[in-house]
Amino acid sequence: MLLISLTILLSGGPAWAQTGLEQRLNSWPDWSLPAPLPRPSNRDDLIYPDWFAGLWQVESVDLDAPDDPPLLHQARFQADRRGRLVGDRSFNATAIGRALLGEQLLGVEEDPDSANRQIARLKGDLYLETTVTGRHQESPSADTFLADELVLQILHAPGPPRLSRIETLSRYHRCGKDICAEQWQGRYASPGESLRDQAIAQHHYQLRFTPLPESAPSI
Repeated sequence: MLLISLTILLSGGPAWAQTGLEQRLNSWPDWSLPAPLPRPSNRDDLIYPDWFAGLWQVESVDLDAPDDPPLLHQARFQADRRGRLVGDRSFNATAIGRALLGEQLLGVEEDPDSANRQIARLKGDLYLETTVTGRHQESPSADTFLADELVLQILHAPGPPRLSRIETLSRYHRCGKDICAEQWQGRYASPGESLRDQAIAQHHYQLRFTPLPESAPSI
């Protein structure tokens, strides 16, 4: 779930407003910051279409390394207190973290005062703080959903903290009972580390969500 790349800096606000996330996608892999993504308030969250509701088995393939085994994890989407369909962020982050890190991940905590901040605690007295600093979403059709999020990640460890910024643009569409998706991800250096905030790494993923019964065991 970590992201990477950009160059819409020359487009400015009006072009972005006209073309939306498809314009951002068309600029891949030449991404750079600042990304034209509004900063969310503490109560804002990524709101999903109703066809995301429930528990899913997710299979993710790294298209840059197609010979690698797919990453398997679960994801859950449910209504929040305001009746909006949102991702269960702690559950989803824990599921992905376990798939990637195994027992190195001790747990994931949500900030009770913000829907946009999480802390993942790791072995070795490490913890990773993740804060969403920009977000935009679109539903160009009843069966298609696009979302772009920019996050600031701070790895707290002995010595100076390590910072990075990660952008993930996702395009989802219904394919029968499943959800098919692609993700484009860009990672940027720490703020102020470079004169030009171009992505320093890119990743491209293909995902498939298969529905599971709510009683399915967590993995």
